Amino acid sequence: GGTLVLLLAGAALSSFAAALTALVLNLVPSPYASFEIMHWLMGSLTDRTFTHVWICLPGVVCGTLLMLSAGRALDALTLGEDVAESLGFRLHGVWGVQTRIVLGAALSVGSCVAVSGAIGFVGLVVPHLLRPLTGYQPSRLLVPSALGGSLLLLGADMVVRVASVGTELQLGVLTALVGAPVFFARVIMLKRTGS
Repeated sequence: GGTLVLLLAGAALSSFAAALTALVLNLVPSPYASFEIMHWLMGSLTDRTFTHVWICLPGVVCGTLLMLSAGRALDALTLGEDVAESLGFRLHGVWGVQTRIVLGAALSVGSCVAVSGAIGFVGLVVPHLLRPLTGYQPSRLLVPSALGGSLLLLGADMVVRVASVGTELQLGVLTALVGAPVFFARVIMLKRTGS
């Protein structure tokens, strides 16, 4: 249906998810459970151990392998769907490129979010910042984006822990406060340059 339909569907889905979250918070019988939900929604690495790493590792490894397996097809997709299909890449279907990318991203990100909570804008900002360094090839951007996102997340966590006075600022709040303006600046720059 085009970009507008995709944006409207995303906005509707986001509003619906926010309403469900508010409903859960409204129906929670315990203030402690309400606090835990809010803490998870703001995202944090506080009190995370290697046990949490082992919990999310299988999903991250499987998801990363699925995305890496579609690297060359992503390069072909930069030329358009028709060109990618003419080069022999299967885009649709059970193990098509789209399925592997969506499933891989969902497994990787979902596993991490299950452990740390929602920490936004890392996956939006880092690839855009690193894209000029990788020659604008999506396949060459996958590994640097994962490493760059990890470094950004650890750096932000250190800032949160060092700069805390009294109540510690949650990591997801900091990444959203910094990431949203950076992302908007990047969008404006892309609109002006047309690339």
